[in-house]
Amino acid sequence: MGTEHDRERKGAVNGPPASTRARTDRPGPTQVVPSIDVEDEETRYLAPIGPTEPSDGRKTQSSEAHAPVVPVTAEELQRQIRELEARLKSMLAGSSPDAAGGAAPGGPETVRSPGEGGAADADGEPPLSERGTARDVLSTDFYLRQWGRAGLRSRTEEVDEFGFDPKSEARYRPLFDFLYKHYFRIDLEGIEHIPSEGRCLVVSNHSGGPIPYDGLMLRAAVRREHPAQRELRWLADDFVYYLPFAGTLMNRLGAVRACQENAERLLAGERLIAVFPEGAKGSGKLFKDRYRLQRFGRGGFIRLCLRTRTPLVPCAIVGAEETNPLLYRVEHVTRALGIPYLPITPTFPALGPLGLVPAPTKWKIRLAEPVRFDAYGPEAADDEILVRRLAERVRATIQGLIDDTLATRKSIWFG
Repeated sequence: MGTEHDRERKGAVNGPPASTRARTDRPGPTQVVPSIDVEDEETRYLAPIGPTEPSDGRKTQSSEAHAPVVPVTAEELQRQIRELEARLKSMLAGSSPDAAGGAAPGGPETVRSPGEGGAADADGEPPLSERGTARDVLSTDFYLRQWGRAGLRSRTEEVDEFGFDPKSEARYRPLFDFLYKHYFRIDLEGIEHIPSEGRCLVVSNHSGGPIPYDGLMLRAAVRREHPAQRELRWLADDFVYYLPFAGTLMNRLGAVRACQENAERLLAGERLIAVFPEGAKGSGKLFKDRYRLQRFGRGGFIRLCLRTRTPLVPCAIVGAEETNPLLYRVEHVTRALGIPYLPITPTFPALGPLGLVPAPTKWKIRLAEPVRFDAYGPEAADDEILVRRLAERVRATIQGLIDDTLATRKSIWFG
Protein backbone atom coordinates (compact mmCIF):
# COMPACT_ATOMS: atom_id res chain seq x y z
CA MET A 1 0.00 0.00 0.00
CA GLY A 2 1.36 3.37 -1.00
CA THR A 3 1.06 6.48 1.05
CA GLU A 4 -0.98 9.50 0.08
CA HIS A 5 2.25 11.28 -0.88
CA ASP A 6 3.07 8.50 -3.38
CA ARG A 7 -0.40 8.73 -5.01
CA GLU A 8 -0.05 12.49 -5.45
CA ARG A 9 3.40 12.08 -7.00
CA LYS A 10 2.08 9.41 -9.41
CA GLY A 11 -0.76 11.73 -10.49
CA ALA A 12 1.72 14.49 -11.22
CA VAL A 13 3.74 12.20 -13.45
CA ASN A 14 0.76 10.84 -15.38
CA GLY A 15 -0.64 14.27 -16.03
CA PRO A 16 -4.28 15.23 -16.38
CA PRO A 17 -7.01 12.62 -16.85
CA ALA A 18 -7.63 11.07 -20.27
CA SER A 19 -10.97 12.84 -20.66
CA THR A 20 -9.21 16.25 -20.62
CA ARG A 21 -6.09 15.26 -22.55
CA ALA A 22 -7.49 16.05 -26.04
CA ARG A 23 -6.33 19.26 -27.68
CA THR A 24 -9.03 21.93 -27.81
CA ASP A 25 -7.05 24.58 -29.63
CA ARG A 26 -6.85 22.60 -32.92
CA PRO A 27 -9.65 23.18 -35.40
CA GLY A 28 -11.85 20.30 -36.47
CA PRO A 29 -13.35 17.46 -34.47
CA THR A 30 -11.80 16.48 -31.19
CA GLN A 31 -9.37 13.58 -31.38
CA VAL A 32 -9.59 10.89 -28.71
CA VAL A 33 -6.52 8.77 -27.90
CA PRO A 34 -6.21 5.75 -25.66
CA SER A 35 -5.46 6.38 -22.04
CA ILE A 36 -1.99 5.60 -20.74
CA ASP A 37 -3.63 3.38 -18.16
CA VAL A 38 -4.48 0.86 -20.91
CA GLU A 39 -1.90 -1.85 -21.50
CA ASP A 40 0.07 -1.81 -24.77
CA GLU A 41 -1.28 -5.18 -25.86
CA GLU A 42 -4.88 -3.96 -25.46
CA THR A 43 -4.55 -0.75 -27.48
CA ARG A 44 -4.42 -2.64 -30.75
CA TYR A 45 -7.98 -3.89 -30.12
CA LEU A 46 -9.43 -0.43 -29.53
CA ALA A 47 -11.66 0.82 -32.37
CA PRO A 48 -10.69 4.24 -33.71
CA ILE A 49 -13.06 7.02 -32.67
CA GLY A 50 -13.75 9.91 -35.00
CA PRO A 51 -11.85 10.66 -38.20
CA THR A 52 -8.63 8.96 -37.16
CA GLU A 53 -6.31 6.77 -39.19
CA PRO A 54 -6.74 2.97 -38.89
CA SER A 55 -4.43 1.30 -36.45
CA ASP A 56 -1.61 -0.86 -37.84
CA GLY A 57 -0.77 -2.61 -34.60
CA ARG A 58 1.40 0.17 -33.26
CA LYS A 59 0.55 2.26 -30.26
CA THR A 60 -1.56 5.29 -31.17
CA GLN A 61 0.24 8.51 -30.61
CA SER A 62 -1.23 11.83 -29.58
CA SER A 63 -3.77 13.71 -31.66
CA GLU A 64 -0.99 15.83 -33.16
CA ALA A 65 -0.04 12.90 -35.44
CA HIS A 66 -3.30 13.17 -37.34
CA ALA A 67 -3.57 15.48 -40.32
CA PRO A 68 -6.16 18.22 -40.08
CA VAL A 69 -9.44 17.71 -41.95
CA VAL A 70 -9.51 19.80 -45.12
CA PRO A 71 -13.00 21.26 -45.68
CA VAL A 72 -14.54 20.77 -49.14
CA THR A 73 -15.65 23.97 -50.79
CA ALA A 74 -19.02 24.37 -52.51
CA GLU A 75 -17.37 24.73 -55.92
CA GLU A 76 -15.45 21.48 -55.46
CA LEU A 77 -18.59 19.65 -54.36
CA GLN A 78 -20.53 20.91 -57.40
CA ARG A 79 -17.71 19.83 -59.68
CA GLN A 80 -17.76 16.30 -58.24
CA ILE A 81 -21.55 16.12 -58.64
CA ARG A 82 -21.30 17.18 -62.30
CA GLU A 83 -18.65 14.52 -62.94
CA LEU A 84 -20.82 11.84 -61.34
CA GLU A 85 -23.82 12.92 -63.42
CA ALA A 86 -21.73 12.78 -66.59
CA ARG A 87 -20.51 9.29 -65.74
CA LEU A 88 -24.06 8.15 -64.99
CA LYS A 89 -25.35 9.49 -68.32
CA SER A 90 -22.56 7.72 -70.19
CA MET A 91 -23.36 4.45 -68.40
CA LEU A 92 -27.08 4.73 -69.25
CA ALA A 93 -26.20 5.45 -72.88
CA GLY A 94 -24.25 2.20 -73.03
CA SER A 95 -20.77 3.73 -73.04
CA SER A 96 -18.10 4.20 -70.42
CA PRO A 97 -16.05 7.31 -69.76
CA ASP A 98 -13.00 5.38 -70.98
CA ALA A 99 -14.48 5.08 -74.49
CA ALA A 100 -14.79 8.85 -74.72
CA GLY A 101 -11.13 9.37 -73.95
CA GLY A 102 -10.41 8.28 -70.42
CA ALA A 103 -11.98 8.66 -67.02
CA ALA A 104 -13.29 11.95 -65.80
CA PRO A 105 -10.71 14.07 -64.00
CA GLY A 106 -10.83 13.62 -60.31
CA GLY A 107 -13.15 10.63 -60.56
CA PRO A 108 -12.50 7.16 -59.17
CA GLU A 109 -10.35 4.77 -61.12
CA THR A 110 -12.10 2.12 -63.16
CA VAL A 111 -11.71 -1.49 -62.19
CA ARG A 112 -10.11 -3.79 -64.76
CA SER A 113 -11.92 -7.04 -65.29
CA PRO A 114 -9.72 -10.12 -64.99
CA GLY A 115 -8.51 -11.40 -68.33
CA GLU A 116 -9.53 -8.28 -70.26
CA GLY A 117 -8.04 -4.86 -70.68
CA GLY A 118 -11.35 -2.99 -70.85
CA ALA A 119 -12.81 -1.03 -67.99
CA ALA A 120 -15.67 -2.33 -65.89
CA ASP A 121 -18.72 -0.77 -64.31
CA ALA A 122 -19.15 -0.45 -60.59
CA ASP A 123 -20.99 -3.77 -60.51
CA GLY A 124 -18.04 -5.59 -62.09
CA GLU A 125 -19.58 -5.96 -65.58
CA PRO A 126 -17.62 -4.66 -68.57
CA PRO A 127 -19.22 -1.50 -69.95
CA LEU A 128 -20.61 -1.36 -73.44
CA SER A 129 -18.78 0.72 -75.99
CA GLU A 130 -20.43 3.76 -77.49
CA ARG A 131 -21.10 2.16 -80.88
CA GLY A 132 -21.09 -1.47 -79.76
CA THR A 133 -18.30 -3.80 -80.72
CA ALA A 134 -18.79 -7.24 -82.25
CA ARG A 135 -18.15 -8.82 -78.87
CA ASP A 136 -20.86 -6.65 -77.28
CA VAL A 137 -23.44 -7.46 -79.95
CA LEU A 138 -22.78 -11.21 -79.79
CA SER A 139 -23.02 -11.24 -76.00
CA THR A 140 -26.32 -12.06 -74.29
CA ASP A 141 -25.64 -9.44 -71.61
CA PHE A 142 -25.72 -6.76 -74.29
CA TYR A 143 -29.42 -7.26 -74.99
CA LEU A 144 -30.36 -7.91 -71.39
CA ARG A 145 -28.74 -4.69 -70.20
CA GLN A 146 -30.04 -2.60 -73.10
CA TRP A 147 -33.61 -3.85 -72.75
CA GLY A 148 -33.44 -3.47 -68.99
CA ARG A 149 -32.35 0.13 -69.29
CA ALA A 150 -34.98 0.86 -71.91
CA GLY A 151 -37.63 -0.70 -69.69
CA LEU A 152 -36.61 1.39 -66.70
CA ARG A 153 -36.61 4.57 -68.75
CA SER A 154 -40.10 3.82 -70.08
CA ARG A 155 -41.57 3.26 -66.63
CA THR A 156 -43.36 5.99 -64.73
CA GLU A 157 -43.51 6.65 -61.03
CA GLU A 158 -47.33 6.62 -61.08
CA VAL A 159 -47.74 2.83 -60.86
CA ASP A 160 -50.58 1.59 -58.68
CA GLU A 161 -50.41 -1.30 -56.24
CA PHE A 162 -51.40 -3.83 -58.92
CA GLY A 163 -48.75 -2.73 -61.46
CA PHE A 164 -50.89 -0.60 -63.77
CA ASP A 165 -48.73 1.96 -65.61
CA PRO A 166 -50.69 4.91 -67.07
CA LYS A 167 -47.71 5.90 -69.20
CA SER A 168 -47.56 2.49 -70.90
CA GLU A 169 -51.32 2.42 -71.35
CA ALA A 170 -51.28 5.85 -73.01
CA ARG A 171 -48.48 4.71 -75.32
CA TYR A 172 -50.49 1.70 -76.57
CA ARG A 173 -53.89 3.39 -76.57
CA PRO A 174 -53.76 4.37 -80.29
CA LEU A 175 -53.09 0.72 -81.16
CA PHE A 176 -56.04 -0.48 -79.07
CA ASP A 177 -58.31 2.15 -80.58
CA PHE A 178 -57.27 1.00 -84.05
CA LEU A 179 -57.98 -2.65 -83.18
CA TYR A 180 -61.32 -1.73 -81.65
CA LYS A 181 -62.62 0.53 -84.42
CA HIS A 182 -60.94 -0.60 -87.65
CA TYR A 183 -59.47 -4.09 -87.20
CA PHE A 184 -62.05 -6.02 -85.15
CA ARG A 185 -64.81 -3.44 -85.82
CA ILE A 186 -66.41 -4.22 -82.47
CA ASP A 187 -70.17 -3.86 -82.18
CA LEU A 188 -71.11 -3.15 -78.55
CA GLU A 189 -74.60 -3.52 -77.11
CA GLY A 190 -75.89 -3.07 -73.54
CA ILE A 191 -73.22 -0.71 -72.21
CA GLU A 192 -75.94 1.09 -70.23
CA HIS A 193 -76.17 -1.92 -67.90
CA ILE A 194 -72.80 -1.04 -66.36
CA PRO A 195 -73.35 1.50 -63.54
CA SER A 196 -71.71 4.91 -63.78
CA GLU A 197 -70.02 4.49 -60.40
CA GLY A 198 -69.51 1.96 -57.67
CA ARG A 199 -68.32 -1.61 -57.69
CA CYS A 200 -69.41 -3.97 -60.43
CA LEU A 201 -68.33 -7.37 -61.74
CA VAL A 202 -68.50 -8.21 -65.46
CA VAL A 203 -68.51 -11.98 -66.12
CA SER A 204 -67.68 -13.03 -69.70
CA ASN A 205 -66.77 -16.03 -71.79
CA HIS A 206 -63.06 -16.47 -72.46
CA SER A 207 -61.87 -16.59 -76.06
CA GLY A 208 -59.17 -15.35 -78.34
CA GLY A 209 -56.85 -18.31 -78.78
CA PRO A 210 -53.19 -18.36 -77.64
CA ILE A 211 -53.15 -14.62 -76.90
CA PRO A 212 -56.54 -13.60 -75.48
CA TYR A 213 -57.37 -10.08 -76.61
CA ASP A 214 -60.81 -10.11 -75.00
CA GLY A 215 -59.67 -8.39 -71.80
CA LEU A 216 -57.95 -5.58 -73.69
CA MET A 217 -60.88 -5.08 -76.06
CA LEU A 218 -63.43 -5.16 -73.25
CA ARG A 219 -61.45 -2.49 -71.41
CA ALA A 220 -61.25 -0.38 -74.58
CA ALA A 221 -65.00 -0.79 -75.19
CA VAL A 222 -65.96 0.46 -71.74
CA ARG A 223 -63.51 3.35 -71.91
CA ARG A 224 -64.74 4.46 -75.34
CA GLU A 225 -68.48 3.78 -75.17
CA HIS A 226 -69.49 4.18 -71.53
CA PRO A 227 -70.87 7.64 -70.67
CA ALA A 228 -68.65 7.85 -67.57
CA GLN A 229 -65.63 6.36 -69.44
CA ARG A 230 -65.02 3.99 -66.56
CA GLU A 231 -61.74 2.16 -66.15
CA LEU A 232 -62.10 -1.61 -66.27
CA ARG A 233 -59.55 -3.98 -64.76
CA TRP A 234 -59.62 -7.66 -65.69
CA LEU A 235 -58.29 -10.70 -63.87
CA ALA A 236 -55.78 -12.68 -65.93
CA ASP A 237 -54.77 -16.32 -65.57
CA ASP A 238 -51.49 -17.21 -63.92
CA PHE A 239 -50.01 -18.71 -67.09
CA VAL A 240 -50.09 -15.29 -68.79
CA TYR A 241 -47.38 -14.06 -66.43
CA TYR A 242 -45.07 -16.89 -67.53
CA LEU A 243 -45.15 -15.78 -71.16
CA PRO A 244 -42.09 -13.76 -72.27
CA PHE A 245 -42.87 -10.02 -72.23
CA ALA A 246 -46.64 -10.67 -72.39
CA GLY A 247 -47.12 -11.04 -68.64
CA THR A 248 -45.31 -7.81 -67.78
CA LEU A 249 -47.02 -5.94 -70.61
CA MET A 250 -50.49 -7.13 -69.61
CA ASN A 251 -49.81 -6.15 -66.02
CA ARG A 252 -48.81 -2.63 -67.07
CA LEU A 253 -51.93 -2.30 -69.24
CA GLY A 254 -54.41 -3.13 -66.48
CA ALA A 255 -54.46 -6.90 -65.98
CA VAL A 256 -54.43 -8.22 -62.42
CA ARG A 257 -53.41 -11.70 -61.33
CA ALA A 258 -56.58 -13.70 -60.74
CA CYS A 259 -57.19 -14.48 -57.07
CA GLN A 260 -59.85 -13.74 -54.48
CA GLU A 261 -57.64 -11.34 -52.52
CA ASN A 262 -56.90 -9.10 -55.51
CA ALA A 263 -60.54 -9.08 -56.58
CA GLU A 264 -61.74 -8.11 -53.10
CA ARG A 265 -59.21 -5.29 -52.90
CA LEU A 266 -60.36 -3.95 -56.27
CA LEU A 267 -64.02 -4.10 -55.32
CA ALA A 268 -63.29 -2.50 -51.95
CA GLY A 269 -62.04 0.49 -53.94
CA GLU A 270 -65.36 0.67 -55.83
CA ARG A 271 -63.70 -0.53 -59.06
CA LEU A 272 -65.16 -2.12 -62.20
CA ILE A 273 -63.52 -5.48 -62.88
CA ALA A 274 -64.04 -8.30 -65.40
CA VAL A 275 -63.52 -12.02 -64.81
CA PHE A 276 -63.39 -15.00 -67.16
CA PRO A 277 -64.49 -18.04 -65.10
CA GLU A 278 -63.55 -20.51 -67.86
CA GLY A 279 -59.88 -19.69 -67.33
CA ALA A 280 -57.30 -21.35 -69.57
CA LYS A 281 -59.89 -23.93 -70.63
CA GLY A 282 -61.85 -21.17 -72.35
CA SER A 283 -59.00 -19.64 -74.34
CA GLY A 284 -57.68 -23.14 -75.14
CA LYS A 285 -60.87 -24.53 -76.69
CA LEU A 286 -60.39 -26.29 -79.98
CA PHE A 287 -62.06 -24.82 -83.05
CA LYS A 288 -64.65 -27.61 -83.12
CA ASP A 289 -65.73 -26.67 -79.57
CA ARG A 290 -65.95 -22.92 -80.18
CA TYR A 291 -68.63 -20.97 -78.33
CA ARG A 292 -69.39 -23.87 -76.01
CA LEU A 293 -68.85 -22.62 -72.49
CA GLN A 294 -66.63 -24.72 -70.27
CA ARG A 295 -67.30 -25.32 -66.59
CA PHE A 296 -67.14 -22.16 -64.47
CA GLY A 297 -64.73 -23.55 -61.92
CA ARG A 298 -66.11 -23.73 -58.38
CA GLY A 299 -68.10 -20.52 -58.54
CA GLY A 300 -65.49 -18.24 -57.02
CA PHE A 301 -66.99 -15.18 -58.73
CA ILE A 302 -70.37 -15.91 -57.06
CA ARG A 303 -68.71 -16.07 -53.65
CA LEU A 304 -67.03 -12.79 -54.43
CA CYS A 305 -70.34 -11.10 -55.28
CA LEU A 306 -72.07 -12.53 -52.21
CA ARG A 307 -69.29 -11.55 -49.84
CA THR A 308 -68.91 -7.99 -51.16
CA ARG A 309 -72.56 -7.34 -52.20
CA THR A 310 -71.51 -6.58 -55.78
CA PRO A 311 -73.86 -6.57 -58.81
CA LEU A 312 -72.94 -8.91 -61.67
CA VAL A 313 -73.26 -8.11 -65.39
CA PRO A 314 -73.19 -11.13 -67.78
CA CYS A 315 -71.23 -10.55 -71.00
CA ALA A 316 -70.85 -12.49 -74.27
CA ILE A 317 -68.04 -11.96 -76.79
CA VAL A 318 -68.56 -13.39 -80.28
CA GLY A 319 -65.93 -13.23 -83.01
CA ALA A 320 -62.80 -13.80 -80.97
CA GLU A 321 -62.95 -17.58 -81.39
CA GLU A 322 -61.98 -17.25 -85.06
CA THR A 323 -59.03 -14.87 -84.63
CA ASN A 324 -56.61 -17.77 -83.99
CA PRO A 325 -58.44 -21.06 -84.64
CA LEU A 326 -56.92 -23.68 -82.36
CA LEU A 327 -56.59 -26.97 -84.23
CA TYR A 328 -54.52 -28.88 -81.66
CA ARG A 329 -52.69 -28.22 -78.41
CA VAL A 330 -49.60 -29.87 -76.97
CA GLU A 331 -49.85 -30.14 -73.19
CA HIS A 332 -47.32 -32.69 -71.90
CA VAL A 333 -44.07 -30.87 -72.65
CA THR A 334 -45.18 -27.39 -71.66
CA ARG A 335 -46.27 -28.19 -68.12
CA ALA A 336 -42.72 -27.82 -66.82
CA LEU A 337 -42.52 -24.32 -68.31
CA GLY A 338 -45.67 -23.10 -66.56
CA ILE A 339 -47.58 -22.82 -69.86
CA PRO A 340 -50.82 -24.87 -70.06
CA TYR A 341 -50.39 -25.81 -73.72
CA LEU A 342 -48.54 -25.12 -76.97
CA PRO A 343 -51.08 -23.95 -79.58
CA ILE A 344 -51.20 -25.41 -83.06
CA THR A 345 -53.08 -23.09 -85.44
CA PRO A 346 -53.18 -22.79 -89.25
CA THR A 347 -50.39 -20.18 -89.05
CA PHE A 348 -48.52 -21.04 -85.82
CA PRO A 349 -45.82 -22.31 -85.43
CA ALA A 350 -45.47 -22.56 -89.23
CA LEU A 351 -45.01 -18.79 -89.62
CA GLY A 352 -43.24 -18.25 -86.32
CA PRO A 353 -44.25 -15.22 -84.24
CA LEU A 354 -46.08 -13.84 -87.28
CA GLY A 355 -48.52 -16.71 -86.92
CA LEU A 356 -49.82 -15.24 -83.65
CA VAL A 357 -51.22 -12.17 -85.41
CA PRO A 358 -55.02 -12.39 -85.05
CA ALA A 359 -57.31 -12.54 -88.05
CA PRO A 360 -59.48 -9.42 -88.66
CA THR A 361 -62.80 -11.00 -87.69
CA LYS A 362 -65.91 -9.04 -86.79
CA TRP A 363 -66.51 -8.90 -83.01
CA LYS A 364 -69.78 -8.44 -81.16
CA ILE A 365 -70.00 -7.78 -77.43
CA ARG A 366 -73.34 -8.16 -75.63
CA LEU A 367 -74.01 -7.10 -72.04
CA ALA A 368 -77.12 -8.33 -70.19
CA GLU A 369 -79.01 -6.72 -67.34
CA PRO A 370 -77.21 -6.82 -63.98
CA VAL A 371 -77.86 -9.66 -61.55
CA ARG A 372 -78.09 -8.57 -57.91
CA PHE A 373 -77.70 -10.67 -54.80
CA ASP A 374 -79.31 -8.34 -52.26
CA ALA A 375 -81.60 -11.13 -51.05
CA TYR A 376 -78.60 -13.10 -49.77
CA GLY A 377 -76.29 -12.24 -46.93
CA PRO A 378 -72.49 -12.56 -46.83
CA GLU A 379 -72.86 -15.91 -45.03
CA ALA A 380 -74.43 -17.35 -48.20
CA ALA A 381 -70.93 -17.50 -49.73
CA ASP A 382 -70.28 -20.63 -47.61
CA ASP A 383 -73.27 -22.50 -49.04
CA GLU A 384 -71.76 -24.74 -51.73
CA ILE A 385 -75.09 -25.78 -53.22
CA LEU A 386 -76.33 -22.20 -53.53
CA VAL A 387 -73.05 -20.99 -55.03
CA ARG A 388 -73.05 -23.68 -57.73
CA ARG A 389 -76.72 -23.09 -58.55
CA LEU A 390 -76.15 -19.34 -59.00
CA ALA A 391 -72.99 -19.99 -61.05
CA GLU A 392 -74.91 -22.29 -63.42
CA ARG A 393 -77.63 -19.66 -63.77
CA VAL A 394 -75.08 -17.05 -64.83
CA ARG A 395 -73.42 -19.55 -67.17
CA ALA A 396 -76.76 -20.30 -68.82
CA THR A 397 -77.40 -16.57 -69.28
CA ILE A 398 -74.06 -16.05 -71.03
CA GLN A 399 -74.59 -19.13 -73.21
CA GLY A 400 -77.97 -17.76 -74.24
CA LEU A 401 -76.39 -14.43 -75.21
CA ILE A 402 -73.80 -16.25 -77.32
CA ASP A 403 -76.42 -18.39 -79.08
CA ASP A 404 -78.65 -15.39 -79.86
CA THR A 405 -75.70 -13.42 -81.26
CA LEU A 406 -74.55 -16.35 -83.41
CA ALA A 407 -78.08 -16.78 -84.75
CA THR A 408 -78.12 -13.19 -86.07
CA ARG A 409 -74.56 -13.25 -87.43
CA LYS A 410 -74.32 -13.68 -91.19
CA SER A 411 -70.54 -13.64 -91.70
CA ILE A 412 -67.40 -14.16 -89.63
CA TRP A 413 -65.70 -11.26 -91.38
CA PHE A 414 -68.55 -8.76 -91.69
CA GLY A 415 -70.94 -9.68 -88.90
